[in-house]
Amino acid sequence: MADSDRIVLAGTAPLPRSLWAATARPPIQAPPLAGAAEADAVVVGGGFTGLSAALHLAERGWKPVLLEAAEPGWGASGRNGGQIIAGLKASPAEILAKYGRDRGKAIVDLVGGTADFAFDLIQRHRIACDASRPGWVQAAHSEAALRTVAARCADWQSHGAPVRIAGREEMARILGTGDYVGGLIDARGGAINPLGYARGLADAAQRLGARIHGGSPVTAIERQGQGWRVRTAAGHVDTARVLIGTNAYTTGFWPGLAQSVVPVSSFQIATAPIGDNLRRTILPEGHVLSDTRRLLRYFRLDPQGRLVMGGRGTFKDDPDAGDTGRLRRWVGQLFPALADIAYEHHWAGRVAVNLDHWPHLHALAPGVWAGLGYNGRGVAMASRMGALLADLAAGVPPEQIAFPITPLRPIPLHGMRRAVLPVMTAWYGVLDRIAG
Repeated sequence: MADSDRIVLAGTAPLPRSLWAATARPPIQAPPLAGAAEADAVVVGGGFTGLSAALHLAERGWKPVLLEAAEPGWGASGRNGGQIIAGLKASPAEILAKYGRDRGKAIVDLVGGTADFAFDLIQRHRIACDASRPGWVQAAHSEAALRTVAARCADWQSHGAPVRIAGREEMARILGTGDYVGGLIDARGGAINPLGYARGLADAAQRLGARIHGGSPVTAIERQGQGWRVRTAAGHVDTARVLIGTNAYTTGFWPGLAQSVVPVSSFQIATAPIGDNLRRTILPEGHVLSDTRRLLRYFRLDPQGRLVMGGRGTFKDDPDAGDTGRLRRWVGQLFPALADIAYEHHWAGRVAVNLDHWPHLHALAPGVWAGLGYNGRGVAMASRMGALLADLAAGVPPEQIAFPITPLRPIPLHGMRRAVLPVMTAWYGVLDRIAG
């Protein structure tokens, strides 16, 4: 059985026992597709990309059909750290160098505004997802990393972004740990319950006329006359337009698409609520954080004061308590007062990475588009990507789409690259320990 087939079968499983599943708003009713149907557009995938696409089409008065293998938010969209981060891993200077002044500036403006875009969706549609906007911190674990972060900060400041550099003392105060030498504070960033956000997007799209079917993994997309037939095991939908947003959970329904990204496991744990006295010293202003280590650490508090710690994990969709050792050690190193705290939740999900560390927007065939490959920055960017897909489906000319549309290029030696991930993870850990 191929890896892509395993993901289809996994998609029928219940949600992981995550903090977000325990605290999110209830899911919508999304019965499986049964029989034949027609639609203005078919959206494949019920994560942030697909849900945003369906919502933006529904806002135009369209009646899209969304097909999701499990339930909306089941994949990475309901399992991530819930950090809304503006921009991409590429800096504005890198974007301008690649695309030129005019096109590059349009891209910088688009990606720099993704956090605003997501928070606006939450506000406009009154999505209950514990949204807060205290700011995102990129914490530097070494002086060399701080110099890189400072250059990135100056780059974004030149484009008017509300970012600044904090020194060691301020970082210790706002984080509650002296582990970092400084860092960038980005006022655009914030936090959500990501599963609650996904369910809220689904509810908003459904209320506006989108038809959402869970338990309906797509098995094939085939030419049908002048349009397309999107098949599931129990039915099909005929349409002129197909939008794909399956990201790290992409299967074999479109040749080469699953091989254009590499799924990487991201693993998280959540403590029991921290007592009031400690809570006043650990992330006292509510910031969310990612650091600069090769084996990235990211953490935040939830509204009840649980510390959520995340990082690279074992390649499992349902890890057990024995897989939490590295993250527990990180918590104890950063916050010695929490060394013996109890843990309530642990879970994992898959991040889609690619060779250029750049999200991909593809025109796969006439009337078929895909957006995927967020490299760990998917909450805000996937929300924006869904709207771009909706624009394309609605007939907006490609030259008027600010984000570049690129050809599909499967990654060479895709299976081998995935096989060496555990070795790379171990090596990155060694490098981080050497760097201090």
